[in-house]
Amino acid sequence: MDEKKVKELKKKSKGFLGEFQKFIMRGNVIDLAVGVIIGAAFQAIVNSLVNDIVMPLISMITGGIDFSNWFISLDGTHYKTLKAAQEAGAATLNYGTFITAVINFVLMAFVIFLLVKFLNSVADKLHKNEAEEAPTEKTCPYCQSKIPIKAVRCPYCTSSLED
Repeated sequence: MDEKKVKELKKKSKGFLGEFQKFIMRGNVIDLAVGVIIGAAFQAIVNSLVNDIVMPLISMITGGIDFSNWFISLDGTHYKTLKAAQEAGAATLNYGTFITAVINFVLMAFVIFLLVKFLNSVADKLHKNEAEEAPTEKTCPYCQSKIPIKAVRCPYCTSSLED
């Protein structure tokens, strides 16, 4: 290869890698990566909530029904549990697992709704406090008129407001 082609090739690869680096370092890509990681951890918490707390309560309310053993064996044989059917190598339609996944989704959506609602209320309170902390008017001590906060003389009674 001649020297000119080598320079062009290096320039193109540097440009592509440079663009890729810009893409990766943008804030929204990093925020997305953090969100995915936190979401995965959050999913583990919700799965535990559903599998260890909610499903046993639902099972108790429904008289001991265990959703994990709700399945249809596609080979026509009746198995007592899903585990037994899987050990026998039978194909199964696991609709109880699907019900658990739907409950997981609804609970996760509800918890995220509550979290966003809480964060929005906190943000609203912070913005409200910021607005309250910066008054734009004051009261003239002589005529009790509302005047701009930076005024050094009252426009109504012409009193000097400097100490």
